[in-house]
Amino acid sequence: MAVNERLQALSDRADIFDCMQRYARGMDRRDRELVRSAYHDGAVDEHIGFVGPVDEFIDWAFAYHETQPRYQHYLLNHTADITGDRAHAETYYLFVGTDRAPANHLTVNGGRYIDRLERRDGRWAIAARVCVVEWHTEGTTLITDETMGFLADILTVAHDRSDISYERPLNPVRFPSSS
Repeated sequence: MAVNERLQALSDRADIFDCMQRYARGMDRRDRELVRSAYHDGAVDEHIGFVGPVDEFIDWAFAYHETQPRYQHYLLNHTADITGDRAHAETYYLFVGTDRAPANHLTVNGGRYIDRLERRDGRWAIAARVCVVEWHTEGTTLITDETMGFLADILTVAHDRSDISYERPLNPVRFPSSS
């Protein structure tokens, strides 16, 4: 493979994985614009009981996450088979969430996102997704309301654009300036 072809392949893989990360971060921050940027217009998502257009999927997913005060999507193993402007990707995920009711109820899912991506106008995004759940477990968290009360003064957590991860430039107010 020529150097230019190899550079293009590496660039495509990075852009595709960046798309996966926009999806996960957007879900965790409930940032509709960011999640939506991971999909092309007309995309379809088949996702744990939901099958339909991307905008309806986002509504469905955000409504589900409203019942969870704490949750995260982790991305793990990732492969992408790329042919021209089309790719098929498999991305392993781990989802961990706690529910408001019953209190301290923990849900953990593991599975894979199987995606058909397309490059349109130079942008890689999902055209079709199937979310495969390979395992699921539930239990009680070790984090109690008392523990979360203690952490409230330490952590800044928000499921929207007020989260500290959106702050540019990052300027931690908890630490005195060294100047």
